Amino acid sequence: MYFDEIKLGMAVDIAPAVIEKEKMLDFARLYDNIPLHTDEEYAKTTHFGKLIAPGVMSFMTVWAKYLEVDFFGEELLAGKSTKIEWLKPVFAEDVLTGRAVVTDLVKRNEKNGLAEVTIEVRNQHGELVLTDVTEAIVKCKPTEV
Repeated sequence: MYFDEIKLGMAVDIAPAVIEKEKMLDFARLYDNIPLHTDEEYAKTTHFGKLIAPGVMSFMTVWAKYLEVDFFGEELLAGKSTKIEWLKPVFAEDVLTGRAVVTDLVKRNEKNGLAEVTIEVRNQHGELVLTDVTEAIVKCKPTEV
């Protein structure tokens, strides 16, 4: 979808993503190896009461499902930025769903523009667990000569 075809408020629902415990532990050991993510006995002593998923892993699990939607198709040139905010803990076996909404559009030049997409992610209880705001650089329709 060309930048010129994108409208503010366009939205898409993101398929459910399960936080599988073994994948969570593997990710944590590789990329966020702290006891809150990897040591069950330690996690029991925290105010969470059990292991929590690494925040980036929680986001990336939903992001992978978002990419399956292919919002911008072949007109996507690149990502520019992303800002993630974690609001509630995510636990093993939680089921996360999301909704992506176009929240801003800025034409940069005749060739491309920035499409801002805000993703809200909720757990199986309907609780908002994280938000993400990503800017994508998207091609404009070629001008006819």
